Amino acid sequence: MNQFPSKNYFTLPNEIFSLGLGAGEIAVYAYLRCLENPSTYQCWPSYATIGKAIGRTKNTVMQYVDALSEKGLISTEPTSVLTKSRIKKNGNLCYTIRPIHEAVEIFHTRQLSAVERTTERRQIHRKLSAVNLLPGA
Repeated sequence: MNQFPSKNYFTLPNEIFSLGLGAGEIAVYAYLRCLENPSTYQCWPSYATIGKAIGRTKNTVMQYVDALSEKGLISTEPTSVLTKSRIKKNGNLCYTIRPIHEAVEIFHTRQLSAVERTTERRQIHRKLSAVNLLPGA
């Protein structure tokens, strides 16, 4: 017997919870996963539609979308539509859900870079302290 006969569900990768995302970013990502076409990994909801679904304003949704894109979880492309009077207008963004392993790789690379920068700053600080070149030393 099929446990989910109506197929009114979607999956969310476990890794999503280890990428330092805020609750709003997770909500937008989950909503896009809910809407995505499983063969193309794409969907086209408006900012207003996403906002209504997750209880946030359009501007807040725009910030979450930018953050998800910057973190490698989604990519966005502008679309256009022709009105009945044949005028070309901006359409909704086309969202493509990216493979989760790419976002994990980006996250780990950024963490490693941050550790390397911190280590370098500490080494410089120690060297300057050793020769009393630090302000206030």
